[in-house]
Amino acid sequence: MLADVAYLNQFGLEIDRLQSLFERQRSAFHADPSPTGENRLQALEALHDLLANHQQQIIEAISEDFGNRSADETRLAEIMPSLHSIRHAKRHLRQWMTPSRRSVGMAFQPASAKVVYQPLGVVGIIVPWNYPLYLAIGPLIGALAAGNRVMLKMSESTPATARLLKDLLAQIFPENQVAAVLGEADVGIAFSQLPFDHLLFTGSTSVGRQVMRAAAENLTPVTLELGGKSPAIVSTGVPLADAAERIAFGKTFNAGQTCVAPDYVLVPRTRIDGFVDAYRQAVRRFYPQLADNPDYTSIINPRQHARLQGYLDDAQAKGAHVLPLFEQVQDRRMPHCLLLDVNDEMQVMQDEIFGPLLPIVAYDNLEQALTYINARPRPLALYYFGYDRAEQRHVLRHTHSGGVCLNDTLLHVAQADLPFGGIGPSGMGHYHGHEGFLTFSKAKGVFVKQRFNAARLIYPPYGKALQKLIYKLFVR
Repeated sequence: MLADVAYLNQFGLEIDRLQSLFERQRSAFHADPSPTGENRLQALEALHDLLANHQQQIIEAISEDFGNRSADETRLAEIMPSLHSIRHAKRHLRQWMTPSRRSVGMAFQPASAKVVYQPLGVVGIIVPWNYPLYLAIGPLIGALAAGNRVMLKMSESTPATARLLKDLLAQIFPENQVAAVLGEADVGIAFSQLPFDHLLFTGSTSVGRQVMRAAAENLTPVTLELGGKSPAIVSTGVPLADAAERIAFGKTFNAGQTCVAPDYVLVPRTRIDGFVDAYRQAVRRFYPQLADNPDYTSIINPRQHARLQGYLDDAQAKGAHVLPLFEQVQDRRMPHCLLLDVNDEMQVMQDEIFGPLLPIVAYDNLEQALTYINARPRPLALYYFGYDRAEQRHVLRHTHSGGVCLNDTLLHVAQADLPFGGIGPSGMGHYHGHEGFLTFSKAKGVFVKQRFNAARLIYPPYGKALQKLIYKLFVR
């Protein structure tokens, strides 16, 4: 009982601090509602230098949270795209901020029209555990470029990274401009209930529904970056070594704990054996051994490891043929596995996998493969492997997904000038680059007239001859 009371008291203090932080950011925004381009560039420059100068600390903190995270994967997927995105925003910020001139109809002349891009106010960002730096910094870049104040709720599953990022951000930003919030899931719930001017969430579809429900109470607009089962299609003509190597990279990177990792692969029925052999060779070339290999990332925590093992057990019990590509090890470096003879009754074919398990689904022709994909919720990413340009166009035209790679995996997310976002169950809205600036801005339409007012011609009383002429000219 005393422990429960102590917890409630502590939780109450955390909620009070959260609310106080939000109010301070909102007050600071009202005091400076439209930061200059120079101020925004300075903020981006400071963020760039901070990340560049603390790379090793970031690498060590993320690895501590995972049990082992490949240092190169952190450089490639967290630090490098963050730095590139900042440089891209700095190069284009002046252009993005410039009001956009729009046309005015002849009936409303003389006048002019433009769109002015204003900051929204205080933006909330809920950060997941799988890429705890990049998925904090990516939306932060767009929010700062647009001139907003920002609160980030870091994942409780990556406490070392959360503490480090909180401390680092405090070195360059006052808390009323950018602040990282720590805490368990209950703090995250309270965070999503704050009346932000925009809320961006990255995580599972189930939690995304809860976040959207909480935001709706305040009519807070949301961007949801979710996940789902992103398919890869191997065509009938692509060299299997090419497709297998690139799919293997996308699936083994971060041990498959990537929202756009290939979730399952569709392979022509007659090419399955060849694909399995080529895939096994590619993975073993990447990782000659599993035990003590610093390049192979661990599963984030025991709960996620048990979830993935449960998928394997369930699939085997329901008839799947499981092909482990490594021997079992003692730590959370989970052996990569291929799964053959899968069906929709298996959990591994119902839920997003988010780990090093790759089901293989046989198909007989491309239309059958596309029908299989289109019968399921729209994925965050889709991957097609084949060099026939007509087939590429056919796949693009006849599928819907958040993003696409042709003959590659993952790397569309790292392109600073491409929007990133889901569709339907895989999310809503998008960010990165110019789209990120627009997501975190209010595009305000402005109609301008000066002294001469031709609109007086349509003022009451109605029925005048000149009004009838106007209707004859313009209402047709």
